[in-house]
Amino acid sequence: MKNILLLGATGSIGKSALKVIDQNRNDFNLFGISINNNVEKCNKIINEFSPKYVFIHDKSCFQKYKISKDISLLNNDDELDDLINHKDVDIIISAISGFSGLKTTFMAASSGKKILLANKESVVAGGDIILPIANKNNTEIIPIDSEHNAIFQCLSGENGTKDVKKIIITASGGPFLNKTISELKRVTVNEALNHPNWKMGSKITIDSATLVNKCLELIEAKYLFDLEEKFFDLVIHPQSIIHSIVTFLDGSSICQLSMPDMKVPIAHALSEGRRLAIDFNPIEFSSLNLSFQEFPEDRSNIENIAREVCNKGGFLGTVFNAANEIAVEEFLNGRINFDKIYEVIYRTFDKNIMSNDLSIDSIYSVDKETRIEAKKVVKSIA
Repeated sequence: MKNILLLGATGSIGKSALKVIDQNRNDFNLFGISINNNVEKCNKIINEFSPKYVFIHDKSCFQKYKISKDISLLNNDDELDDLINHKDVDIIISAISGFSGLKTTFMAASSGKKILLANKESVVAGGDIILPIANKNNTEIIPIDSEHNAIFQCLSGENGTKDVKKIIITASGGPFLNKTISELKRVTVNEALNHPNWKMGSKITIDSATLVNKCLELIEAKYLFDLEEKFFDLVIHPQSIIHSIVTFLDGSSICQLSMPDMKVPIAHALSEGRRLAIDFNPIEFSSLNLSFQEFPEDRSNIENIAREVCNKGGFLGTVFNAANEIAVEEFLNGRINFDKIYEVIYRTFDKNIMSNDLSIDSIYSVDKETRIEAKKVVKSIA
């Protein structure tokens, strides 16, 4: 029986993780969870899984929260660090969305435990720190983003990445497949959130619609698999069945296929020496039609920024991520049009916000400064 600490338990990825745990209760126990402030979902999780520890990030929510069960409620960073390093925790699932997951990913990287990582933004912003710390502490990181987990599976049993010629990361194209940026000036928030293949949180859904998500995944892949950006290609695959393709030096290509369902990569990452049984929708191969398209030419600027981040590192990932998070937030709040998301990113990234040293504190400082600059850009174009 493995004890699991689920960080970001009330989000969409947390929901999928809970389903996998529920379907394999003989193998896994939900030892602890973290939430921001969604008390209703938290109560449901507590009633169904009875975790011993609950960390509540939102201080006002923590102060008001009452529960009758014998559960330890935690709120400060020291308590979270103690929970992450608790001797009874075997596996940490990092399912927190956005830059807010950086601190917990940093803590987890130092733990020497097995981490199932879905928080790509923490790697984009802090990969130059997080990956070396994980290596130093023998912390095993297994990605559960579907694309990165697909790469991980394709490399299983291979000679690391030494024989890799090319890796293709696929993108669905989102709700605006085959639409140019100039055609998206007047799209509504509801239209942008209407993804054709899945339902997830608003941030990642907008990132899928802009294709920025794929650029973030490119940066994350560079760090997770320790390969230069030139090894990765981004390709549109509307069906979202093939999640990544690895081509080797001998011309062989291996891909991972599954229906769009986050339970699949989570179940794989939780497995140790055998596949876990879960409920899933099978692929109907007899009627399967797969198609691929080049990454849109008018998104090449945003892809080039991602490749620059890969090549130069430092604080560029922090700047790119923060500018995007502000741009998405401002669009969701109705303050800018959809097409202006790109302009906010471009203009903020060009500010070259830097710091003298690379540390967690300086990353937070650059992130804060970038968000201020991004909001100035928003104000100038709104």
